[in-house]
Amino acid sequence: MKRAHAAILMAGAATVVPLAGTASAADAPRSSAAAQKVLECSTAVDGQTGAAYCENHTQRAVAFRATVVCGWAPDVAGKWVTLNPGQEGWSRATCAPTSSGAGSADWDEG
Repeated sequence: MKRAHAAILMAGAATVVPLAGTASAADAPRSSAAAQKVLECSTAVDGQTGAAYCENHTQRAVAFRATVVCGWAPDVAGKWVTLNPGQEGWSRATCAPTSSGAGSADWDEG
């Protein structure tokens, strides 16, 4: 009987039922940061390095930098690059030598 109660308790512990009227992560507003990006960019990783190549098709100057996810080491960010209208450019960042490598690259605009 004790085993049956333990099995029921364990099964119940794995089930989470949200209470009516409470907010969940699914209800949270999504970040609009991705929607606010105005540059046209492509990213790449090679070994320890990640990069973002961006083009500015707007009518104003926009700054950006590459952001790189590094395995087994802190993530890194490249130097800020300002692109005037019609310009294009690169930003790169290299993971620490102790990293297992660059896993992905993205870019920040600011």
